[in-house]
Amino acid sequence: MRVVHTVTRLFLASMLVGVPTAVAAQRTETAPTPREWVDPVTKHRIVRISDEPGSSSLYFNYNGFTPQGDKLVISTPKGISAYDLKTRKLAPVIAIAQPFRLLFTGHKTRSVYYQTLGTAGDRSGAKTVFAVDIDTGKARKIADVPNGDIQTINADETLLGGVLTDPAATAGVLQTFAKRDARFDQADYRANWPDGRPMSYAESKEVRMNERLESAIPMSMFVIDTRTGQQRTVRRATDWLNHLQFSPTDPNLLMFCHEGPWHKVDRLWLMRVDKPNEAPVKLHTRTMNMEIAGHEWFSHDGKTIWYDLQTPRGEDFWVAGYEVASGKRTKYHLQRNEWSVHFNSSPDGTMFSGDGGDSEMVAHAPDGKYMYAFTPHGIPDVAGLKAPNAETLIHPGYFTSEKLVSLAKQDYRLEPNGVFTPDGKWLVFRANISGATQVYAVEIAKA
Repeated sequence: MRVVHTVTRLFLASMLVGVPTAVAAQRTETAPTPREWVDPVTKHRIVRISDEPGSSSLYFNYNGFTPQGDKLVISTPKGISAYDLKTRKLAPVIAIAQPFRLLFTGHKTRSVYYQTLGTAGDRSGAKTVFAVDIDTGKARKIADVPNGDIQTINADETLLGGVLTDPAATAGVLQTFAKRDARFDQADYRANWPDGRPMSYAESKEVRMNERLESAIPMSMFVIDTRTGQQRTVRRATDWLNHLQFSPTDPNLLMFCHEGPWHKVDRLWLMRVDKPNEAPVKLHTRTMNMEIAGHEWFSHDGKTIWYDLQTPRGEDFWVAGYEVASGKRTKYHLQRNEWSVHFNSSPDGTMFSGDGGDSEMVAHAPDGKYMYAFTPHGIPDVAGLKAPNAETLIHPGYFTSEKLVSLAKQDYRLEPNGVFTPDGKWLVFRANISGATQVYAVEIAKA
């Protein structure tokens, strides 16, 4: 039966879920957290990095650390601040009076990139991208972006990458996803069932994503030269293009996704921006109905692309890897409660992390609201005897897990987005366990 919705218009194409806009953060705390404590459930030490409610760390696949690994940048209600990982002191980098979005730090220089927005914080309007030196606070203009949005920077900081929706195609469209919920930095996904009952948050999100996918709005991916500000298009499509990620080591290798309900789209793609006429490479091919793959990210050395894989959706859970150079594949199995909105990997590749999920999400986990550390284990050949084509097959394995933080009080409309510190000893995440968004770090070793 076809679902009839109260609102059936389209939303904006970029849909930067989980990326904090400074003006949109929830700043009211009902139960302020201490600066440091030991989680009574997990026995791991947690420190609060941020000083003010409404502060936020970056989305899980955006780099927030300096190349030297000494500082982490976060957004605050007043601007951008840097946390010294050795002294554990937070200091302002730059105050920004107008609405802005913290983008990322560079892989090569000690630059922090951000873009200013319109007076209402509207992500669909014109923007200006700046870079600010994390030590001096001196900012310089990189480029004006009349349309579209910046999503990534390449390994040598010569190119910014972004997506653009054809302005003519969206004229007069109700911008459902331009409306942000200040508490969670998520779009306003609300939709109703035919009898007028409101859908759950997860169901509404699926409906809105499908509406956008079916609209087939013309889009393009572009890059901007950070030295000249010159912009050029590298791909055009009516697919919903999103989640651009440059390789952290190859300046011309760009990963992107076809957005939409994951069981309908072939999501994961790889292309070279120095060879835009070459066909993109599809990274995962579905082999069963309702199989889904997504929330992809590059390993720190750029050699592997990891992603959430479910075979089928909501039933069997994996973190899968694709080796860029060889095409070799790895799959690590995990349990329902361990499924996470976003996974991540440590700088040395020896550990993974997860930020859990509530019972409404895709895994319907009855007890999944934790920050996790995962140790991967490969499954060896019996008696050391290999199949003749063993190297061409998927290399299987499994995770063993450790709970790092209880997020029983977390409203998962705000996704925690865990990232390892450069030394691999802490996991940084954002949470609303105090009633407002703050930035925390949990020590991997037990207190």
